[in-house]
Parts: sequence; structure tokens; C-alpha cells
Amino acid sequence: MNENENLSCALPHKLNNWETILWRKVIQHVTRLQRRIAKAVKQGRRAKAKALMFLVTKSFYAKLLAILRVSSNKGGNTPGVDNTVWTNGKEKLEAALNLQLRGYRSKPLRRVYILKKNGKKRPLSIPVMSDRAMQTLHKIALDPMAESLADKNSYGFRPRRSCNDAVAACFQLLCRKISPQWIFEADIKACFDNIRHDWILKNIPVNKTILNEWLKAGYIEKKRLFATEKGTPQGGTISPMIMNMVLDGLETQINKKFPRWKNKKVNFIRYADDFVITAISKEVITNEIIPLVTEFLMERGLELSPEKSRITHISDGFNFLSQNVRKFKDKLIIRPSKEAVQSFKDKIRKIIDGNRGIPAHALIRILNHVIRGWSNYHKGICSKRIFNRLGSFIWWQLRRWAKYQHGNKNRWWIFHRYFHDNHFTDQRITKKGTENHRLYRIGYVPIRYHVKVMAEANPFLPEYDKYFSNRTNWRANLAKECKQITTFMSNKNSKISRVTLHRDSLKSA
Repeated sequence: MNENENLSCALPHKLNNWETILWRKVIQHVTRLQRRIAKAVKQGRRAKAKALMFLVTKSFYAKLLAILRVSSNKGGNTPGVDNTVWTNGKEKLEAALNLQLRGYRSKPLRRVYILKKNGKKRPLSIPVMSDRAMQTLHKIALDPMAESLADKNSYGFRPRRSCNDAVAACFQLLCRKISPQWIFEADIKACFDNIRHDWILKNIPVNKTILNEWLKAGYIEKKRLFATEKGTPQGGTISPMIMNMVLDGLETQINKKFPRWKNKKVNFIRYADDFVITAISKEVITNEIIPLVTEFLMERGLELSPEKSRITHISDGFNFLSQNVRKFKDKLIIRPSKEAVQSFKDKIRKIIDGNRGIPAHALIRILNHVIRGWSNYHKGICSKRIFNRLGSFIWWQLRRWAKYQHGNKNRWWIFHRYFHDNHFTDQRITKKGTENHRLYRIGYVPIRYHVKVMAEANPFLPEYDKYFSNRTNWRANLAKECKQITTFMSNKNSKISRVTLHRDSLKSA
């Protein structure tokens, strides 16, 4: 059947304006196809699942959704080697109409480098917009199958899962007195850059011709074209899913070799290419687990990183996803790692020192995004004491900033100007009245422990719709508990120069 004549490829209304597209109907249609794929995989009907995946890649609804995701995410304004971005609805609609599978050829990638925490540089290969859209289209089709076949304790780059779920899984496995005491912290060396192409082409259920185009596209650096013989581009939209599918199956092999009746207490938790494996003794890790993991990775062209992989005892603690997991006299404590706290301090200090001379309300708006994001990530663990210490650190840094701003004023003037009611505040006069800006107080953030997602929950199956809906409502209520009033208006005719909000009313809004 011709692609233009396929009912799944035609919109029921005119395509003369990007802004008039009914996105709710588009998302509903694509979601319906994804549910059918997940149901077919669950029933073991792989042939039907692949046929439905092909139908998704031909669907015009899916093409529109792929263009929307590519153009509206954070990298939507980042061009490839052709220096092209889609800035208006006409260009986006034309790109969706031109997104054809027949005769598709991928363009080379643009190579850029970003700094890592250890000072080294990480290479990123950025595809052009059309290649990103094609990858996103196939990612939409592949997502239900990848989610249905994924390891139960894999939490990275998966829908409805997060770092907090991986940390909560660590707590469940290690919090008891009879829990395993030895931990193998594993990290894969250059995971994205070393995956074998032949393994990907053989095991990833995507159109082989198009998949080979992505893998063999090459990259341009300093006006020179370099070939890619292994790995998947780290800047591609489908690369995280391919990496997950490459590593899926490791948990199954571990559980098969170490069943529960052997009582070796072997458990597996993975987030992207970082994973931890527990065991009852150090010898089990050294003699049995590491050879198994090494053999599994070698088949895919990967290897463990000797610098980042180590064996530790739970009483010494280990860092996982910027959290420190450690037992103190049979009591498990998870709190922000020293490196994460120091990195946050350095970032706050850099922002404050680099913005001397600007109005206080502008500085508050810059700081609030950083403080709110860091505290939201760490509020699900034992971090209340660290929050209070960081609150004091921020207070002293702002006091230094205020003294620099007003070098000829004494400390009492500075206190009444900025630290009213023990909060760093500032006002701005507008036509509507006085706009008050208040710093987000990290010390007032309540600790609410995260509830781990069910291991077998699949967001593409209808039987879990109610479960994920309840989790969404729970997260919304949690956000309300942690919300603080940072911007509010006071009447410009009011005689009160500053609005005072007490601590109890500031905790939630």
C-alpha cells in the first residue's frame, strides 16, 4: 500500500498550519499503537510486534510527534553539520512530510567535546535535525518492545523511572541486618563508544539498512571526515535505548547463576552504564561475578573500567548516583556524597562571585533554579543536616556579596535591606505594584522518602495505568509539600514596604 494512501499516515484535517495540529489526537493514536506492540511482546508474538513497529514508522502521526520532540527539547536549537535548525511551523511541517524511509541516507555527525568531572573531555557526536527526527521516529516504535524486555532492576533512560528509584532499590536490598555486606561497584569503560556494530545489527530489532546508516555515518572534526567502526553516537536520540538493550540480559544471567536457594545474596541494580552487584563475600565477587560480567561485556565489545570499578564493604560505604550508601552499626544511611556537596558549593560560589553588580532580585532568580533542582534530587534521603549546613553556607556567601555591593554601608543597614525576617529578599517596583523576590530556603525543604517503582510495571500496558496515575498524583502532592513562595506581589499603595511570611506558611503553598 502506498504510504500516502495508508489511513494511519493521514491526518483528518488540513495540514496547512503547524499550530492547528490536534496534538492530543496525535498522541492518542501513537500511544494506541505502542500499547498494541507491548501487548504483542507480552504474548510472545514477536512477528506481530515487528509488523506494528513498521506501521509506527510509516504513521504520519508518529512522524509529527518525532518532529515535535526533536524541535522542542533542549537540543532543538543545536544544529548538525548542515547548520540547520527548524525555527517555525512551516519548516517543521515540511520536515515531517519529507521524513521518508525509502532512499534514506544519513549525514555525518558534528563532533564536539564537553568536560567531565575528572577534567577529561567527553566526545559528543551531534546528528543533523533530519537524522535526529528519524532516530526519534524509530525510538517511538522500539520503546514498547525495549521496555517489555528490559531488566527489572534497570532504571536509566527508561520512562517512569529515575535515579531515585535506583537509590531506593539500594536501600531495600541493604537496609536489613541479614543483607549482603560486600558491594561490587562497576563502571563500563567508554560504553557508548565501544559497542560492536555487528552485535547491534544482529540483535536490535530496527530496520537494518537505516540502523547501518546511523552507525557508519562517521563524524566531522576540524573539517575532516572520520569513519566510525564501533560504538553508537552519544548525541543521538536513540543511542541511550540501544545502550540499554545491549546491557539487558546481564541481570537474567546473574539470577540464573546465583538463584536464591544458593544463599549467596547476589543482587543487581543498574542505571545506564553504572551498576552495583551485591554478594555475601568478597571471594564470590572476585571469583564468580567479575568473570561472568567480563564475559558478558566482551561479547558486546565492552570492558570494565579499572579506575572506577572497585569492591567495597558496606561499612566503608560506596558512592552511587551522587549518593553515599553506608552502614553505621547495622543502620543504613544514604546521604549526598562529599563530591556532590562540594560540587554544589563550588557552583553556588561561582554564581555569586560572577554576578557582582547585578540587582539582588536577578541574583535570586538565578540561584533559585540551582538550589531548587539540587534539593529536589536529594530530598528523598537522609539529607536534612546537609541541607541546613548548605543553607548557612549560602547565607554567608550572600552576606559577602551584599557587603561588596554596599561597601560604604554598615552591617545593620545590609541586614535590614536584604535579610528581612532572616530571608534573603529584594523588591522591584513595577506598574502592577511591588514585586518581592525571596531566596529558596534549602533548609526548609522537607525530607520525603522516595517510593520505588514496581519492577514489573510497564507504562505501555493498560493494566498499569491506574498504578502510574496514582504515582503521578503522589508526586504532585509531594511537590506541593516542598513548594516555597519565592515571588509575590504587594500593593504599591501599601504602607508596608516588605511582606513578611512566617516559616510555617513558607514551607508549602
